[in-house]
Amino acid sequence: MEMFDIRSPQLATLATGRTDSLFARDITKHDSQLHDYIEKKRILVIGGAGSIGSNTILCMLGYRPKVVHIIDQNENMLADLTRLLLGRPQGLDGVEVRSLPLDYTSMAMRMFLGAQESYDIILNFAAIKHVRSEKDVYSSLQMFDTNLYKQIVFLRRLGEIEFAGRYFCVSTDKAANPSSMMGATKRCMEHVMFAGLKGDVYPGLKAQLSSARFANVAFSNGSLLTAFGDRLARGEPLGVPENTLRYFVSLQESGEICTLASLLAPKGCIVIPKLNPQTHLVALQDIAQKFLEHYGYSARFYKDENEARARVNQDRQTKHWPVLLTALNTAGEKPYEEFIADGEKVHSIGMHALESVPYLPSAHGKVEDFIARIEVLFEQFSPNMNKRDLKEIIGILEPSFLLTHREASVSLDQRI
Repeated sequence: MEMFDIRSPQLATLATGRTDSLFARDITKHDSQLHDYIEKKRILVIGGAGSIGSNTILCMLGYRPKVVHIIDQNENMLADLTRLLLGRPQGLDGVEVRSLPLDYTSMAMRMFLGAQESYDIILNFAAIKHVRSEKDVYSSLQMFDTNLYKQIVFLRRLGEIEFAGRYFCVSTDKAANPSSMMGATKRCMEHVMFAGLKGDVYPGLKAQLSSARFANVAFSNGSLLTAFGDRLARGEPLGVPENTLRYFVSLQESGEICTLASLLAPKGCIVIPKLNPQTHLVALQDIAQKFLEHYGYSARFYKDENEARARVNQDRQTKHWPVLLTALNTAGEKPYEEFIADGEKVHSIGMHALESVPYLPSAHGKVEDFIARIEVLFEQFSPNMNKRDLKEIIGILEPSFLLTHREASVSLDQRI
């Protein structure tokens, strides 16, 4: 079997149906502006070793920044990214690239920020991003810590140094009318970040703030599609939810979206891709089938997990591979994807494949109340905290979530 390479253009095409980037036209059109914004500039990337962060770094390096500092707690992924950057034909191309395994709200990070010259661009990709992570109160609390509390602490730190550059924090399509705790925390992250537009929530902060919601990133770290390759290599059946449609962008496209959104979007906007449900939605089981065909197998679908496991060797002898189809009935999972929340209006930003929704604020004073509750949550230990308490905190900003949250007794950790 040929080596599984998540960066393979052929694999990306299996999921997106595209051989060229959806955003190539916008990248070309705005080439001179991107050079103006990036060339010889200082860039800080939080959570930069992950799939989206690393591909945004790769995109921005093409415009010759002066400095790229990468913060991520995952040492192994930082090492992999550093090797990738050093191994490129052009190497680092004279750019000062530095990677640090830091918690971005730690004392070490505070010292690091204080010792640096001002940054022109700060990109934040740190997130608990899986719907499966709401499986219990402990994982959900960590999601609140990463997606919300640390965001608040960091924005206050940026106020302390009077940061006045561009600040971008990636969101998710699941933040639009959220049905999962992950989507809801990222929607609340939008509220928390854009509270910086007021000027009094994070004293001293003068940044231009923007975000982006976009589709699943094909073959990103920890994704279902990346698991296809792992399962094939280990001789295990693939697993996909049945009759489930999703939008996909490639790893390269994810970096291009964030580059364009962070630098060219109007202040206070959330950038979204122009994806058509008739032409861009893809069935997950179709991707599984194409993936197997790419490696010389035909998919054989099963509904019984034990049968799918038992048939791997037998199916392989006839160049087939078992694919287990499961019901879409796990906690937090949406049957469809959307980028625009109820009440939001779409605006053109002069791009072929991207548009935006201006941030829709919550009721007066609610963000401040929410921030206060989050701070109490993490500064005053409560041994009896439960998921219902966390949902009620979200309800301060997103009261509809108390009704739209998709509860279920089955979690994704119980799926193959």
